[in-house]
Amino acid sequence: MDEKHLAYSWIVRDGAILFLRRQAAAFLGGTWELPGGTVEPDEPPELAAVRETAEETGLGVRIIGERSHHTWMDVAGRALRIRARTYDVREDARAEVVLNPAEHDEFAWLSPAEAAGLDLMWHVRQTLTNTR
Repeated sequence: MDEKHLAYSWIVRDGAILFLRRQAAAFLGGTWELPGGTVEPDEPPELAAVRETAEETGLGVRIIGERSHHTWMDVAGRALRIRARTYDVREDARAEVVLNPAEHDEFAWLSPAEAAGLDLMWHVRQTLTNTR
């Protein structure tokens, strides 16, 4: 069975976590997620999280640890197992979030309680629920 690997960044600023809303025309449009995306072939997932965060937000980050990992079968019914890892990260420098409009149309810095009210991707909700 084929697998797809995803890597996400858990960015905290002043006690709030950065969430991104998927652009309406995108797959699962309108749902909220963390900065991140697909791990390229032969790319370590930690580097993918850093790369994807920069591409989606313009922020430079560095990994400080793994927060969660989740596995599920493809929601479109393909014979594909999805494996997602979320990493705790630190910003290299405090900077303005600049979204890639082809992927996301809004961002918000939210507390876990505030984020719980969003239409979150299920693995992001699981990560939020299991926050230390």
